[in-house]
Order: sequence, then C-alpha cells, then structure tokens
Amino acid sequence: MKLIVGLGNPGSKYEHTRHNMGFDTLDLLNETLKIKLDKNKFQGLYGKGGDIILFKPETFMNLSGIAVREIMTFYKIDINDLLVISDDMALPVGKIRLRDSGSSGGHKGLQNIIDNLGTDKFKRVRIGIGEPKFNTIDFVLSKPSKEEAPLIDTSQKKAKDAILEYLKTDFTRAMSKFN
Repeated sequence: MKLIVGLGNPGSKYEHTRHNMGFDTLDLLNETLKIKLDKNKFQGLYGKGGDIILFKPETFMNLSGIAVREIMTFYKIDINDLLVISDDMALPVGKIRLRDSGSSGGHKGLQNIIDNLGTDKFKRVRIGIGEPKFNTIDFVLSKPSKEEAPLIDTSQKKAKDAILEYLKTDFTRAMSKFN
C-alpha cells in the first residue's frame, strides 16, 4: 500500500495559495488516478484505490504529522511507501525536486511529519514557490502572481508525471528522470 500525502491548509481561504501546492498537485494527480477523496478520518480527507491512498491532512500545515501518523498506523503503511508533496521556498518557481529522505529545509509541515514519525527517511516531491518578497507567512499564504501562475502549473504537471512514474516503476527512476 502506497500513501501519497499532499500538504496544505483546509478551507476556501487557503485554496490555490503557495502553501497549498501539495493539495493542488494531489488534485491534479487524481485527475489521472480517479480515486474519490470521500472519506473524512485520521484528521484528513482521503480516498483509496487499489494499493494507493491519497490523503490531505486537515490539521493545518504545521500539524500535518499527527494526521500522517494516524493514517499510517491504521493502514500499517511502511515508511518506504510514504510520499509527501509540499511547497518549497528554496526552489525557484517552476522547479521541482524529488528526494528519498532529508531534512525539512525549514518547512514546518515536513518537520512535523519528521517529528511524528521519528525519521526523515520518506519520499518527497517539493514544488518551488521561490523566495519570499515580503513577510514569509503572508507570502506562503498568498496566491502566486500572474507571472508565476504558468510556471507553477508546469511544475505541478511535472510533479504529477514524476509521481505517476514512481507508481509505474520506482522512485529512483522517477528522481533520475525528473530532477
């Protein structure tokens, strides 16, 4: 069983903001996978299709690890089968990076997952949102500019394709193809 987690903040106030790249990319991925995210449990919204679970924690970004731990425990998901999609300020807008482990890079949602699971040895797809041009919190909770939007769309499509490659082959191959 593979668990794919998109990070974001719940509610219409946060829809399509920079910090919701994980939610938006999970939705884009689901246009191909067609898994109904119709179950509300484990402090999040999820759906199961075959051996894949798609999950959106609804704990707000900084407490994402609590929800991820709950669903992993219930379904007995091995850490090697967890993939997390998040935004990344250290990457330029339009870039993605796949990693099979590593630090949070200052991302509080990823750090909370690391803290709750007791390891940083899980797969992740990071989507570049660029460096803040103003207050960091206001920046991540705002929508991309008109100039950034097409770059974000392209990076989310690349991230979707990378995840599909991972599901079809393996993560090492996806990293070599998309990094």
